[in-house]
Amino acid sequence: MNVNHQNNVLNTKQHFEILDGLRGIAALAVVIFHFMEWIQPDFSKNFIGHGYMAVDFFFCLSGFVIAYAYDDRVGDMGILKFLKTRFIRLHPLVILGAVLGLLGFLFDPFVVRAEGHDLGKVLLSLLSAALLIPYPAMEERAFNLFSFNAPAWSLFWEYVANIFYVLVLYKISRRYLGILTILSAAVLGFVAFRAGNLVGGWSGPTFWDGCARISYSFLMGMLIFRFNWIIKNRLGFAGLTVLLALAFGMPLFKWNWLAEFLVVAVYFPLLISLGGGAALSEGLKKICLFSGKISYPLYMTHYAAIWIFGNYFINHKPAGAELFIIVIGGTLVLIAIAYAAMVFYDEPVRNYLRSRFLTKRRTSFSAVEPVEQG
Repeated sequence: MNVNHQNNVLNTKQHFEILDGLRGIAALAVVIFHFMEWIQPDFSKNFIGHGYMAVDFFFCLSGFVIAYAYDDRVGDMGILKFLKTRFIRLHPLVILGAVLGLLGFLFDPFVVRAEGHDLGKVLLSLLSAALLIPYPAMEERAFNLFSFNAPAWSLFWEYVANIFYVLVLYKISRRYLGILTILSAAVLGFVAFRAGNLVGGWSGPTFWDGCARISYSFLMGMLIFRFNWIIKNRLGFAGLTVLLALAFGMPLFKWNWLAEFLVVAVYFPLLISLGGGAALSEGLKKICLFSGKISYPLYMTHYAAIWIFGNYFINHKPAGAELFIIVIGGTLVLIAIAYAAMVFYDEPVRNYLRSRFLTKRRTSFSAVEPVEQG
């Protein structure tokens, strides 16, 4: 594949700080959405009722960054080194999220566990979450693909997309990539129409919806890079944050399936094109960088606490100021936990694994290390 069509904006391997920042905003939206779906399960009355679409934004951003970071070098790297690089980037937090989920399940103070709980199912669920092998067996966990860390469903599909990328996608021309994207858009539209939304993918019954969601968005992200659809603008981080938040807070109505499809198919790719071309003031650069760095740890470590909160909410029915304080305070605590996980676990483990299993230190290509998300 010829990648020489990219202009200097992309060939310089610049750091897309605003995309980093938007990734963090999307991860924060996921956390708040997970709190709010316990408080107000009717999404039509939920101020962040479309927060689950942050995952589609992640997928599109991931396709853009994977192509940006690897298109011009993955052929020299080889399949094995690419997969090792991605595994080292992603998997330490997959394992930590599984362990935290197990601890939350066993020691949740607001649930009385039956003494005879199926130990085999618990162990299999732990292995499932740690190895990203779908096992939707726990009814009390709504038959999530990964009972001890529900958000890991998107990481499963991220792995699938990465494997498909290194085996097929990086080799094909823009023309065939475009054809695949159009076909995947048709499938995504069918899924949205059939279900009435694009919330599926996280559970056994909706497993293949996840495939449709990542297929379109990941391919579309690659197209943004391959065709250099970068739009210069002055919206800045604040303006793009508002535009992204509008998607998560848009109301539900009769044609909801179509609205969600259009947001995923057109609006999110547009935001990534704008984010790649927006100017960032120096004062916000550190905030964007921190937002990007914390996004994946936050996404992968928060859900054990969400189950505990949910059981507390059911048992104690907090309301008003108390509930507001719990959600805001809980979100801040989860950010602190994610930061600690990043500094004291994820970064040291990844540094060790890179030195142990990669012959050369991996070059950091900015922007978002491919979304790891949410």
